[in-house]
Amino acid sequence: MRGLIDRKGEQFAYLIGNVLYTLAGEESGRLEKPFIVDLSGNKIWRVVGDGVYTLDGSETIGYLGTERRDDY
Repeated sequence: MRGLIDRKGEQFAYLIGNVLYTLAGEESGRLEKPFIVDLSGNKIWRVVGDGVYTLDGSETIGYLGTERRDDY
């Protein structure tokens, strides 16, 4: 699991594998490098390294946190 962290440092979503979930546990998209796409397959954000940006790269959305296991 990897958290999706906004520019203020607050987690607002998370990835399990390549599936993106809201904090309420609802599936909201997928990581299809180098993009995050919505449930319809539309590109919504660009991923560069661990950074998440608008499609044109002009604004930072946040970053993907480090991988962590949630079985402990």
